[in-house]
Amino acid sequence: MTAAQALKQENIEKQFDYVILKSGKFQDYKVVKRFWLDKLKANTIDSINTLESKLTASNQNIEKQKNTIKELQESLTTTNENLTSVTQEKDNMSFMGMDMTKSSYKTTMWAIVGLLIALLAFFIFKFKNSNTVTVQAKKALAEIEVEFEDHRRRALEREQKVMRKLQDEINKQRKAGTK
Repeated sequence: MTAAQALKQENIEKQFDYVILKSGKFQDYKVVKRFWLDKLKANTIDSINTLESKLTASNQNIEKQKNTIKELQESLTTTNENLTSVTQEKDNMSFMGMDMTKSSYKTTMWAIVGLLIALLAFFIFKFKNSNTVTVQAKKALAEIEVEFEDHRRRALEREQKVMRKLQDEINKQRKAGTK
């Protein structure tokens, strides 16, 4: 592998290893060709710039995703609130100005229906009793009227008899007084 090929590798670590390996030694120091150091520096700066641009792009992507997540959470919260509101409206109804659940509304309606049926039965019972009493009273009245008519007729007959007797007595007295 040539120096140009070695310094074109993607991996910066291998490029450093190659430069260190091929460097000459002078006492305890390594002598490195200036061209290699410049190329290695350029490659390192390019890699760092590429990584920084990728990092910046990743950070922007993360921010976009955070904003999207925040918008979705807000939308989810709004949707849940709407769902709760719609569910509550569906499960509740207004009766005489009061909000009630459907089950309490049904219970109230059946209680009212039961009360009305009980009242109807009570009034039917009362009507039948009153009707029976009225029929008996009419029957008694008719009997009393018949008795009254009989009594009146008898009283009239007695009165007529008494009046005849009185007239007969008056006539007798007149005849006796004229004689």
